[in-house]
Amino acid sequence: MGMTLNENYIVELLKKLLETPSPTGYTRAIMSLLSEEAGKLGYAMQFTPKGNGILTIDGAESGPAIGLSAHVDTLGAMVRAIKPGGTLRFTLIGGYMLGSVENEYCTVHTRDGRTYTGTIMTTKPSVHVYADARDFKREEAVMEVRLDQQVKTAADVRAMGIEVGDFISFDPRVQLLPSGYIKSRHLDDKAGVAAVFGLLEGLAREGVKPARPLKILFSTYEEVGHGASWLPGDIAELLAVDMGAMGDDLSCTELDVSICAKDSSGPYDYAMTSRLIELAKREGLSYVVDVYPQYSSDASAALRGGSNIRAALIGPGVHASHAMERTHRQAIVHTAALLAAYVQEPAPGYPQE
Repeated sequence: MGMTLNENYIVELLKKLLETPSPTGYTRAIMSLLSEEAGKLGYAMQFTPKGNGILTIDGAESGPAIGLSAHVDTLGAMVRAIKPGGTLRFTLIGGYMLGSVENEYCTVHTRDGRTYTGTIMTTKPSVHVYADARDFKREEAVMEVRLDQQVKTAADVRAMGIEVGDFISFDPRVQLLPSGYIKSRHLDDKAGVAAVFGLLEGLAREGVKPARPLKILFSTYEEVGHGASWLPGDIAELLAVDMGAMGDDLSCTELDVSICAKDSSGPYDYAMTSRLIELAKREGLSYVVDVYPQYSSDASAALRGGSNIRAALIGPGVHASHAMERTHRQAIVHTAALLAAYVQEPAPGYPQE
């Protein structure tokens, strides 16, 4: 590998990110954390009106900018109704299986800054009481949050400051294991964000400039489809850094950096993808090329938003995405290494298709 990467820095920052609640639409705290971290490295973060963060780094050469994107927003929920008995009905933020959050601990965030813990459950949570507790379909109408407070009525709940529209975050349950595996919710895409900051830390520590101007977008609405739908006009190519999907006929493992050739939004740029494969081979990285059947990214959003760019997608392999996720240190470090190789390459003079 070319640039020396600080693995401990990457993993320690990832832990901070995972422990900071950030369901889509409730990302102010995590963006403040990133802005502060960027400042420590000597980079100033600017913010778009909808809350995306942008870092601009001068290149050794002038010309159109390379864009990188990673998203800080995660799956979550929002209070839909306060039920007469004092439980909360909720609505999903992002696309996940309700069974994947059943019996999960969660936190309700009120608009006046208070927090209350609870548990996500079905309305028939006990097999000792309900004959169909195992079998009935998990859907929003039969799910609720049991608050860890002495509440018996909707009025009791409202007296605590909880109202419809309050955000609900899920306990990430972060574990950094001696084997190198990292288990947590929300590795999608906080592992990608950590990889990007691994690149930034290496550039700052070694005093290296990217070959071309670099603009990094940290998006806050990716999980609902419009994270990077707007890009600065000087970005000519966008490399989205998100999780690598695993399962079925895909080749990716939790040790790999995944290079996505196509997802549900269509194929990614042929020349960019080919160049990423070449660089992964050159750097001796553990990589795979895959097609993600049920997936889209910030690059997809940018293209759908009308950006006239080339676009590609990479990320560390993550098992059980949008559920109890797991990856490995190696996958995140190799993702950062591929980013480092990519941004230090001079303009390749891509052919016009």
